[in-house]
Amino acid sequence: MRAYLIRRLFLIIPTLFLVTIIVFLTVRFVPGSLIDLLASQQAGEATMDPEVIAEQIRRDLGLDQPVWKQYLRWLGAWQQDDGTFSGILQGDLGKSLWTHRPILGDIFDKIPISLELGIIAIITALLIAFPIGIYSAIRQDTAGDYVGRSIAIFCMAVPGFWLATMIIVFPSVWWGWIPPVEYTPITENFSKNIQQFIIPAILMGMVMSGVTMRMTRTMMLEVLRQDYIRTAWSKGLRERIVVIRHALKNAMIPVVTVIGLQLPVVIGGTVIMEQIFNLPGMGRFMIDSLSRRDYSVISGINIMMGSVILIGNLLTDLTYGYLDPRIRYR
Repeated sequence: MRAYLIRRLFLIIPTLFLVTIIVFLTVRFVPGSLIDLLASQQAGEATMDPEVIAEQIRRDLGLDQPVWKQYLRWLGAWQQDDGTFSGILQGDLGKSLWTHRPILGDIFDKIPISLELGIIAIITALLIAFPIGIYSAIRQDTAGDYVGRSIAIFCMAVPGFWLATMIIVFPSVWWGWIPPVEYTPITENFSKNIQQFIIPAILMGMVMSGVTMRMTRTMMLEVLRQDYIRTAWSKGLRERIVVIRHALKNAMIPVVTVIGLQLPVVIGGTVIMEQIFNLPGMGRFMIDSLSRRDYSVISGINIMMGSVILIGNLLTDLTYGYLDPRIRYR
């Protein structure tokens, strides 16, 4: 286990290196020009020629340098103009090209918001998916099974943003009520904070639960047909013991894989819900950065999200060994 863990941690390094290359090159293809936006803003405040301002901004930001040198500076493997090394390798994601604030500080301010929303959504998804998926499997082809499968299909088919829009529009028209849309930190007022997060989190959880529900049902049906389950039934064990103690754990590996694929939602997959419910999290931070062509912020957010996904995949793989003792890590 220790050797496997060390090897996987070392493999994260070259993977992140490839991520930095892809992210750095991709943001350069974002439509529109940051230089034009900055130049037009400053031209409105001064009497200088916009082209002169654009050239000055390009030099100040180092965008007049070759692309490979810009990348190495951003990575922290090339000296800055002041002779120092400052970049990702030094734990510095740089500063916003618009606000000139440290990107890492802004990310740390917004991660707890997306984490809270994502964690509540995942818990909600599991609370919906596991009971319905298990019940559908042990009551196969009954009315309850058909209802459970219909719920799963509904959760997979209905867009979350449509449900969120309907929840805001119809109550406001019918009863003059809308969900809270003014963000309140949990440290200031716990009750108001939960009131704002609970509706978008439940909607996200419903959408996420569909795939998990179907996978849970499918794997439970496969496990319940195994010989050792028949042996447990023949010994006269109660249904709860057979299902929970003998069947559920062995059916969980593919389900855990599906859950692991949903982990990126915890950090950056909450874009739509954050926009609709006015939550200043990572998703909304990304949208704002894209609209302003803030290359540094876009790159920093993607690097952070890539790191979280890689660590989440590692934790998912390590969970397999707990669920199935036959799995050995070497």
